[in-house]
Amino acid sequence: MDLDEVADRLYVLPPPEFTAAREAEARAAKDAGDVRLSRDIAKFRKPTVSAWAVNKAAREHPEELAELLEVGERLRAAWQEQDADALAELTQRRNAATGRLSRLIRQSGGLSPAAATEVDQTLDAAVVDADAADQVRRGHLAKPLSYSGFAPAPITRGRPARKKKPTPEEEADQAKERAEAEARERQEAEAAHREWQSALEAVTREYDERAEKVATLERMLAEARKELDDSRKRVEVTRREERNARQRIDR
Repeated sequence: MDLDEVADRLYVLPPPEFTAAREAEARAAKDAGDVRLSRDIAKFRKPTVSAWAVNKAAREHPEELAELLEVGERLRAAWQEQDADALAELTQRRNAATGRLSRLIRQSGGLSPAAATEVDQTLDAAVVDADAADQVRRGHLAKPLSYSGFAPAPITRGRPARKKKPTPEEEADQAKERAEAEARERQEAEAAHREWQSALEAVTREYDERAEKVATLERMLAEARKELDDSRKRVEVTRREERNARQRIDR
């Protein structure tokens, strides 16, 4: 067992399960005599929901992620070469690849709008930054990534063309697309809320059951302590009487 193997197992787990699993892995390494590995495992940070979603995608959608990262690598190379035609083409491919992977991650459920935004920022960072790409590929993220540097973009040459005003039909289509997108986002948000609400009910029931068990055990312990104290007093009395009886014999 090495550190990467443990990280592979831990960082695909939902965040609520991470801490207990990390402690179990650290304990197992210590029991096996590898104290250094145990300490390193204990240093793993619990992932945010968005980081977990990207880690999960790295394992469940490797082809889509590989496509996106390959486009990012070519995009960075085209920027270095100042290849405007390649940049224009690769930017379109980047948008399509990012959109596909982002939708797959959202479809898995459980993401709030804020977490979904962090997922998109992490994917964008992986496209424009080689180090971020490597982190996303490994699938061991503990927090979302972001990139604040200058991102590769198509180089414009000459005066940019004036944007064509959309026709009424195009405006209607755009409005329809926006409405459909908003409806999808609302459905996703509602589905995520239902899942978390169900999870809350489950963990609340579990907590109540365990709290009741603890209360019962505490009552049993209190009764056992009282019985033990009664037994101790009887032992003291019996010991004293036995000593007195022995002294009478000696006399």
